[in-house]
Amino acid sequence: MELIRKISFQTSQFFSFISKNQIYLMSLLLISMIFFSLLAITFGSYGLSIVDFILGKTSDIQNTVLTEIRLPRVILSGLAGASLGISGAALQGLFRNPLADPGLIGVSAGAALGATLMIVLGGDIFSQYSLGVFFIPLAAIAGSSLVILMLYFMTKGFGYEGVTYMLLVGIAINAIAGVGIGILTYISSDSELRSLTFWTMGSFGGVTWPLLVPVILIIALAIIIMIPYSRQLDLLQLGEPEAFRLGVDVQKLKYTIILTCAASVGASVALSGMIGFVGLIVPHLTRLLGGVNHNYVLPGSALMGAALMIIADLIARIIIQPAELPIGLITSAIGSPFFLWLIFKIKKL
Repeated sequence: MELIRKISFQTSQFFSFISKNQIYLMSLLLISMIFFSLLAITFGSYGLSIVDFILGKTSDIQNTVLTEIRLPRVILSGLAGASLGISGAALQGLFRNPLADPGLIGVSAGAALGATLMIVLGGDIFSQYSLGVFFIPLAAIAGSSLVILMLYFMTKGFGYEGVTYMLLVGIAINAIAGVGIGILTYISSDSELRSLTFWTMGSFGGVTWPLLVPVILIIALAIIIMIPYSRQLDLLQLGEPEAFRLGVDVQKLKYTIILTCAASVGASVALSGMIGFVGLIVPHLTRLLGGVNHNYVLPGSALMGAALMIIADLIARIIIQPAELPIGLITSAIGSPFFLWLIFKIKKL
């Protein structure tokens, strides 16, 4: 009963700070995500019909394509977009920095380095085992976890010298990981280089249900934990001393946001590879549409990130059929002009 009361109280507090327009916007984003998901399931190199599937008029091949290839891919693209979007919004609020994104603290770079190590040095060894398909995602998660540990010890529990020091440590970790990836790329064979190139550009192809289910659980749990801290992120914009005086446990807030963001981003990067700019641009688009309070920005960024990633993956699949573009090229082509516009806007302020 106590747990039910606590959940009810948090739910009422959450909705008390959201306007009707923001609720309408989130509903529209949810409808858009569902609509884009249906489009992504239907269109591709092999056409499918959702209506025929519901009516049971599909062949065995169509059922296999839908349940084993198309559906896991759409779910992964939505999850990756949601995790990057909400993590970007939360980190921008935590660091009080409009240019912050999940890659800034080095988590994505750590995951990339772990996966690169496995592709270049462990591919031939572990491919002999029946569970070899799990080793690249596990290596990516291990890399992101190592970065979290480094951040924890180097910043003395995410608290030393405030968030600025943490950002500087993250930049250094990104540089170190970039050097490691560059060396591994240089010594890789032609086949390893091809796999490495496509992984670092991002792709949702090849995902299977055994790989996807743990990612669903990790990202869903991270989002559920993160959203109740929306009001505390709003108070943190006044500064850490003011937020502390207003009752915010700043240290606990840092722990929660950084660990949940790292877990969700590490899990999505482990399967999808490096996807840039989503964590940066989605929170800004969400704020431009409906406001700056985090009760709206966090769930809105998750929904918008999922919708944009699903439609971006659809474009990547159909623009040069039957081949496909790496998803990172699509997001970078959209995100880099927006990033430049954002820099100029901040400079004018």
